[in-house]
Amino acid sequence: MSRYAEVYKGWRADPEGFWGKAAKEIDWYKPWDKVFDENAGVYGRWFTGAQCNTAYNCLDRHVAGGRADQLALIYDSPVTDQVKTYTYAELTEEVAVFAAVLHDLGVVRGERVIIYLPMIPEAAIAMLACARIGAVHSVVFGGFAANELATRIDDAQPKVIVSASCGIEPGRIVKYKPLLDEAIELSSAKPANCVIYQRPMQEAAMVEGRDVDWRAAVEAARKAGQRADCAVLEATDPLYILYTSGTTGEPKGVVRDNGGHMVALKWTMKAIYDTEPGQVYWAASDVGWVVGHSYIVYGPLLQGCTTVLYEGKPVGTPDAGAFWRVIADHKVETLFTAPTAFRAIKKEDPEGKLIGDYDLSHFRTLYLAGERADPDTLQWAEDKLGVPVIDHWWQTETAWAIAANPVGLGRLPVVHGSPAVAMPGYEIHVLDDAGHEVPVGQTGAIVIKLPLPPGCLPTLWQKDERFKESYLSEFPGFYETSDAGFVDKNGYIYVMSRTDDIINVAGHRLSTGGMEEVLAAHPDVAECAVIGIADKLKGQLPVGLLVLNAGVERDPAAIEKEAVLLVREKIGPVAAFKLAFIIKRLPKTRSGKVLRGTMRKIADGEDWKLPATIDDPVVLDEITDVLKARGIIG
Repeated sequence: MSRYAEVYKGWRADPEGFWGKAAKEIDWYKPWDKVFDENAGVYGRWFTGAQCNTAYNCLDRHVAGGRADQLALIYDSPVTDQVKTYTYAELTEEVAVFAAVLHDLGVVRGERVIIYLPMIPEAAIAMLACARIGAVHSVVFGGFAANELATRIDDAQPKVIVSASCGIEPGRIVKYKPLLDEAIELSSAKPANCVIYQRPMQEAAMVEGRDVDWRAAVEAARKAGQRADCAVLEATDPLYILYTSGTTGEPKGVVRDNGGHMVALKWTMKAIYDTEPGQVYWAASDVGWVVGHSYIVYGPLLQGCTTVLYEGKPVGTPDAGAFWRVIADHKVETLFTAPTAFRAIKKEDPEGKLIGDYDLSHFRTLYLAGERADPDTLQWAEDKLGVPVIDHWWQTETAWAIAANPVGLGRLPVVHGSPAVAMPGYEIHVLDDAGHEVPVGQTGAIVIKLPLPPGCLPTLWQKDERFKESYLSEFPGFYETSDAGFVDKNGYIYVMSRTDDIINVAGHRLSTGGMEEVLAAHPDVAECAVIGIADKLKGQLPVGLLVLNAGVERDPAAIEKEAVLLVREKIGPVAAFKLAFIIKRLPKTRSGKVLRGTMRKIADGEDWKLPATIDDPVVLDEITDVLKARGIIG
């Protein structure tokens, strides 16, 4: 039996008591004056008056508590054919030394440090070193375009930037240093120093007087016996800034605090992910994204787990068995990744034949988040892996799950297409455009009643007014998620699409996610996207873009026709679904999100800007060619 209902009810009855009890799992230098102070910040602040240190809770306390020799971090890099491990004692040493290097460069409490690194251990070390001395880190996805990096430099105004000479992608080297140099040239804010980790595959030229060699600086500090102590910080002090794309083109700097963030993540590791100290936890993401912050670096280390940092892809490093090899080699018990990774694996190995090549007997649970997990992909993963597959829903802004199936509280029935139920801390409502509650089962804007729980953003970096305007103004008293969906009679939440992806067909508001769910169930379809294109008669018409499974050799026209009939059968004529086109691949961000908005603008002939996070810009040319060939654009 699940304890979820009683736990959620307990939170509703006494939110401060609930989070105050959860906070006892964290070591504090000084306890809080108030669990929640409604008069602080934009909508209130958690654990005001408390003092703490995140790096201490992630590292030093485990060393002191008997975990010094347990593995803290496993670095697995198929692109460089390397595996490297760090015990808790070793990782604490590396972090303390690098924190001393940063301190010597003038980085003090409250200063910002931009981290622009590939998926190497130094990325986690730099993040934790900042946390140790109270610097505010801002991780920018390695290899991000120079102009995008420049906007983040201007907003964060970092004292130091930590980077590497290069990143490694399958079959190519991405030179980071020229991108960094160009970004600094473009930005008005100039860092005092750049610490550069030279990788042997591509060494970078250094700028005299500004650039510092990581290895040389660390060795000098180590020989001199320099180790930075953990700074005593306010619970409300910022831990990091993570930029998320803004609709105006100006990135939004999501702020995360120290105290509430630790309390929330520590609670999730057991309650949601059912992990115990000492277990191997792997989030197959990137430290440039929120999943990497929460569940490669902070969450697993707060819990005393062993975390895996993977420099590779779900396919192509070397094949669609890459994930199974990592799980087998490191005895991973819990995997958290994006549905798009599983769609890529399913496309390359639709029968799941490669799974049988590996011993997955230690593997217990798969968690998916980041894009909507279509029921077909969930079913495939369940069938092939034989473990529970748990979808959950959250955002960069929240740092942890809004809705989930909390395995640690006792797993609830899995309902395909739903990330299950609201977690303690989140009171979910579904509203129409006028702010009125919609009936059960009806689609509307999903919002969260204020205050947001610990761990969620208290504001945007130095932009309180923009925070209010972006998230709190549309529905007063609520946080607007910008996601659309519905709640069923059992309280299960269905996140169908971004509110931008709700299309209006002849006055009917329809979810593109619902149509995608139908299309994904076609046996030949590996993945798909539905976009609404402008139509003079009906306002908008849906167009399905289909990517086929590897090895499908049937007539493409027949498959397209079947896809159209499927949607008309399952959703009905109201969808006005008449167009489905087969394409080679979908345009995605590096975190796996499908760029539906950009495709819609291309189809409608609107001006569009190349998204900074796009994985491969050539895909948009391919989409344009298909839309031209089918007469959608002239």
